[in-house]
Amino acid sequence: MNITEKAKLLKKDSPKLASSSIETRNKALSHIAEALKNNAAPIFEANKQDMEAAEQSGIAQAVMKRLKFGEDKLRSSIEGIESLISLPDPLNIVSLKRQLDEGLTLTRSTCPIGVIGVIFEARPDALIQISTLCLKSGNCCILKGGSETKRTNKVLFDIIFKAAVEAGLPEGCMAQAEERSEISELLTCDKYVDLLIPRGSNSFVRYIMDNTRITVMGHADGICHIYVDKQADFDMALSVIVDAKTQYSAVCNAVETVLVNSEIADTFLPLLSERLKDAGVRMNGDSKVAQLIGCNEIDENGFKKEYLDKEISLKVVDSIDEAIEHINSYGSHHTDCIITSDDNAKDYFFNMVDSANVYCNCSTRFADGYRYGFGAEVGISTGKMPPRGPVGLEGLVTYKYKMTGEGHLVAPYCDGSKSFHFINL
Repeated sequence: MNITEKAKLLKKDSPKLASSSIETRNKALSHIAEALKNNAAPIFEANKQDMEAAEQSGIAQAVMKRLKFGEDKLRSSIEGIESLISLPDPLNIVSLKRQLDEGLTLTRSTCPIGVIGVIFEARPDALIQISTLCLKSGNCCILKGGSETKRTNKVLFDIIFKAAVEAGLPEGCMAQAEERSEISELLTCDKYVDLLIPRGSNSFVRYIMDNTRITVMGHADGICHIYVDKQADFDMALSVIVDAKTQYSAVCNAVETVLVNSEIADTFLPLLSERLKDAGVRMNGDSKVAQLIGCNEIDENGFKKEYLDKEISLKVVDSIDEAIEHINSYGSHHTDCIITSDDNAKDYFFNMVDSANVYCNCSTRFADGYRYGFGAEVGISTGKMPPRGPVGLEGLVTYKYKMTGEGHLVAPYCDGSKSFHFINL
């Protein structure tokens, strides 16, 4: 069955999944968690083969970390599913109920988007998160993971699909695209696919947007910033920066650029340099930074880089306004943070920085659906239209208007013999 045929089947079965009870969907998630736990050995074996093949091909170590799927990631994935089960049903939530006239009632309630195609990076745990979020929200999904983890993805998909169907979900609840060539075909399935979520490089996401008529949601880069204000607590700033850079460097919410106020730069930057060196982080900076700590000097183009590794850019700025201008100009509108004890500076930063996630005094690594209590995420959206930020259950539903009448006709309201009274119920 090719991708178009799979998409057509999913579109046909999407109303069945949309109308399934929360009990059935949660039962499916419970079966999936149990099946993953019981099939750890084949998952790890497939991942071992993927890792060996990736190593032989010379893939960077930063990427290798994403590919690995061991006991820790399996455990956290199962915990994520259990957390997802505990969340309330996002479907059929009434946000408006209004009587337009006697016996004529209008309601607005949430419903699934329908069929969602997700093209994601070579990270096996992403397949688990995305598929379970889609199922919980009543959405059918077509999954295309990175080719570097094709063996792991295949085993995981088969386990999840079998458990979901055995729990009572329709066979068209999910499908997998395994070859890169299938992406082009997926982009033509605008009759059957309602939304595409690509996760990857800027050029890849742009390619998807430019070559399909399907609505596309997502983000390309993760150039995240931390601005160290003149009123910052140094110990706090140092620990937050190190965590944001080194806790997991190969992800989109790791900090890539640190901006330091010039009033504290002479004192703070040497301390930061020492901490980053101890953590194995390579430093690049503007001319002022290079003079202070002797790091590799970069020009303005160097601040456009997403390292996804233990490497960082440093810059001295003269004011909070210069920091904000830099972030809004060079950032990817993903996650940006200020370290300060000044509430006025915090509020100003929050209002002026044009990003989906804006923080004060905490690591950028918190930008994650699971950490927000969303039950993981299908991705992070940096666009202005909702959903924005980590896209969890609430971001995977839309709404529909439902009207019930008693033989009401429009004509009397047009000729003036009847009028609406609009009473909110």
